[in-house]
Amino acid sequence: MGPRTVPRARTHPAVRGFDRAARAYERGRPEYPTAAIRYIVRQLHLGPTSTIVELGSGTGKLTRLLRTTTAAIVPIEPTPGMRAEFARQIPDLPVLDGVAEAIPLPPHIADVVVAAQAFHWFRPRPAFREIARVLRPGGGVALIWNRRDESVPWVRAASHLIDPFFRTVPRSRGGRWRRVLERGDLPFGPVIERSFRHVQVLTPATAVDRFVSVSAIAVQPARERARIARELRGILARDPQTRGRARIELPYRTDVYLARRLRST
Repeated sequence: MGPRTVPRARTHPAVRGFDRAARAYERGRPEYPTAAIRYIVRQLHLGPTSTIVELGSGTGKLTRLLRTTTAAIVPIEPTPGMRAEFARQIPDLPVLDGVAEAIPLPPHIADVVVAAQAFHWFRPRPAFREIARVLRPGGGVALIWNRRDESVPWVRAASHLIDPFFRTVPRSRGGRWRRVLERGDLPFGPVIERSFRHVQVLTPATAVDRFVSVSAIAVQPARERARIARELRGILARDPQTRGRARIELPYRTDVYLARRLRST
């Protein structure tokens, strides 16, 4: 059965920044730790007979890791720039144009729905309703975020530089989605949470890409993006942990949240 036709739901205005920043996103954003992927695969029993729907697939960073399961993967991404970069990275896997609040798929098609570094962009209640619709009874949902370790001085300085641009932009550190899910009126069981340590190795150039590829910066005018990039290079040039180094380590905590769709509601 092919994709269904659904009305197009709106996305947050800052999402258009990902159109501009798709290449920088691919260069600068981290992968996900192997231990986290193994945990998801084990807990949700992913394998060759599984169907995974990935919401907000971006440039395919999680997709590439999930392909090791040999499951069927249906990536969905709303921004053309990200879809174009996804096609460059994974040319043999079609990516659908769609949003979490109006998933362009028929009911009960998925064993698992995943969203990596994306769910904070969704409106949680309609998104969870759509996830419940496309999941088979007993199927699982996995939400994943890489969170920078801001106890590291240069990471903290870079974050302080970009934080003012996030006043009206959803952030991964928000927990509204969990409050919505745990109210008990959606057909999901309890949330299980686990965290993993992760380190990304960057060059100075890709470290700048890491920060300018965030939506709130990517959506800024070119002059402002250039100014922020200069200031980021200045931070890297001054900090003892990064000054003069060809390789820079950026530590993360990777948070994974799992829940099951109830078999009967």
